[in-house]
Order: sequence, then structure tokens, then C-alpha cells
Amino acid sequence: MDLKDRISTDLDEARRRTEELLAPVDDERLTTQYDHLMSPPVWDYAHIGVFEELWLVQRLSGAPPMDDELMRTYNAIDTPRVVRGRRELLDRARSAAYMEEVRRRALALLEEVSLDAEHPLLRDGFVYDLVVQHEHQHDETILQTLQLTPGTYRETLPELPAGRPVEHDMVSVPAGRYPIGTDAHAPYDNEHGRHEVELAAFAIDRFPVTNGQYLEFLADGGYRREELWSEDGREWRWTFGIEAPEYWTCQDGQWRTVRYGHVLPVDPRLPVAHVSYFEAEAYARWAGRRLPSETEWEVAASWDPATGRARRHPWGDEKPAAEHANLDQRLLTAAPVGAYPAGASALGCEQMLGDVWEWTCSDFVPYPSFAPFPYAEYSEPFFGTEFKVLRGGSWATRPRVARNTFRNWDSRLKRLIFSGFRCARDRAGS
Repeated sequence: MDLKDRISTDLDEARRRTEELLAPVDDERLTTQYDHLMSPPVWDYAHIGVFEELWLVQRLSGAPPMDDELMRTYNAIDTPRVVRGRRELLDRARSAAYMEEVRRRALALLEEVSLDAEHPLLRDGFVYDLVVQHEHQHDETILQTLQLTPGTYRETLPELPAGRPVEHDMVSVPAGRYPIGTDAHAPYDNEHGRHEVELAAFAIDRFPVTNGQYLEFLADGGYRREELWSEDGREWRWTFGIEAPEYWTCQDGQWRTVRYGHVLPVDPRLPVAHVSYFEAEAYARWAGRRLPSETEWEVAASWDPATGRARRHPWGDEKPAAEHANLDQRLLTAAPVGAYPAGASALGCEQMLGDVWEWTCSDFVPYPSFAPFPYAEYSEPFFGTEFKVLRGGSWATRPRVARNTFRNWDSRLKRLIFSGFRCARDRAGS
């Protein structure tokens, strides 16, 4: 298959997945904003089309926008999430018709452009990869929103794979100088450029922290023990009355959670999810540990001491397969720890890609040779101390997006994302 055929196939596959995700959603849930931190699902749907029009039609042909108002309404900067539910939005049918027209024009232009051109947007199909990955990311956002909506998303939920009995031990990583980031000509700009960091010896959890471990923290009064929480964490907890992870409730002494409208017992085998940075930080302090830095996380996921090089994925450079990780929206939840031994990193960490995004202690800041490309608004406005980096992807992440160098980021208080964590500690304390 030549590159243009593969691009056309990838664009089509991405769109079919988006439409499959939205197919079970009725029009009321599709158009309602249930939380000011999340968009109505129909906004994400049409935004995918606006982004495609901008990059695969306007930027490649010089054509004017099909509708100036659409470009403003579905621009993430011009229309922040808090106001999206109050804007006049396209319904499902009009969104689909608009997106079909954009796709028609994009494919017609694809026939004309040269992907061997020196222009960095076109070389090796960069801009098409950007658009596909962007749609994949919004699919995950749509799934975060659908978890909020009333009623059941699907009548039955997928069966989980079996885990295996595991020891919740730690993996030792020696001190050294390690490569971080990438110089590959691919999205996204905050992963660039590749550079080296000097790390002291450290230890990191082999597995993400599980619900069972987190229940011990709860039982030990973790949410009431002031010494475990930072000043900002205490204020957040008091302000919002936080007593457990998002979607958890305690009934007759039993903890339960909601999974797409289904009320289920909290499964102690699964990685804990829907916790904020503050909760992850407090748990780590309770456990006598800390959160890893994002460079520690990346080294634990990627470094292969046998070859002296970094891998693209924990298991190697080959693309993710079903035996490697819980990715691609198959399970609608994290999988039991121990379910993916084939996905272990060379250093021995498991389930680093998929299941839950993992909080790190790192602020979202640019790498030393960072240069915004192809647009400054993706990363640059968010650099600073307001956002923490998350690594690893979740069960809702498409495999094309999942890689060791990918840097996600979010507010420390955010819990609607599929976020968990694993702990680390200095080697001297191991």
C-alpha cells in the first residue's frame, strides 16, 4: 500500500471509530454539557471536522473557510469549554454533513499534493498524521464525557481479561545519563527535541497503584490526615468535599463505582482511576514514597540496558498488539494488574502504556530545544506550573497515539480524565 492509500485508509478508520463511539448516544446526551470542564460530545464531533478543514483543506490549498462562524465556534481557544454548552452548535446530522464535505475536499487535495516535498507539513504525510492523531485524542475526550452522562452507554460491558497474582514490588533503575524525547518528524511538538538527562538511582512501582491498595489508604483515614496533603491539596479537598476517587460511593460499608451507567463493586485488581494529582501525591506520601518525575517514568518505560538504547514502546519498537497493553477502547475500563506480561519494559515495569494515564510530579515545561510546530497553540500556552505531566496513555487511547515519549498534561485537580499513578522513591530509601 503506498503512502497516499494508507493515509486515506487511516483517515477513514479514524472517522468510523468516532462514529461508532457516538452511535449509541441519543441526541439529548449528545448536545448537553454535563460538566463545565467537558464539552457536549457534539462539540468534539464537529471540532474534529473543523480541525481537518483547517489543516487538510485551508492550509494545503489556500482556500477560505467554508464558514467563518464555524471556525470560531469550534476553535478551542476562541470557545473555551466553560461556554460551549451555551453556543449554538450543529446537531448530529448537520455535523456529519459538514464533515463529509470536508473529507471529500481533503481527499481530492491528497491526490494532488506531493508527500516528498520539502515542506515540513507534507513530508512523509506529517499533516495527515497530525489530523488522525487529533481525532484519536478527541475520541478519548468523548469517552471521558460519556462517562459523565446519565443512563447506560452500552447495555452490557466487555468482559475483563484475567490478571495474575503479582507482588507489588519496585523496579530499580541505576543512575546514569539517558535519552528523553524524540527527533522523529511526527506530532507532537512538546516531545521534541531529543536530549539527555542525568538521573540519580531510583526505584519505581512495577505496576500502577490498584484499587485494592487505594482502599487501604482510604481505610487508614487518608482523606482526613492533613499531614499527607499539600496546602493546595487540602484547599481543593475542603472546597469540593472530596472523600474518595471520582465516581466512588460507599453503601453499607461497600465501595462501589459507576462505569458508563453500570454501578459495580470496586474491583481491587484494577489500577485506581479518576484520581487527581493531589490524591496521587497524598497516597504516595502515605506509602512513604513519591510520584516519579516524567523523565524517570520515560526511562523506566523505554530504556533497554542490553542494547543501550530507548524503545518506542515498553516492549520494543513494534506496534502495540492486544497482548501488549489495554489500549484502543476495547474494555471501557482499566484491566487487572498482571494481565499484560508481554508488555513489560526491559527494566521490568508493566502496564505503562494503556489502562490509566499516570500522574508525574513534573510541571509541563518545554524541552531545551523546543520549537512550536506546526502551531503554537497546541503546547505553548500551557507551559508553566499550572499543569502537571501525565504519561502512558489509558484504555481509551488509540494505539497510534501510545508511545513512551508522549506527553499529556492537565490541571492538578482534574479527575474526569482516565488518570491513575505509580509511585517512586530514591534508591537510597529502597
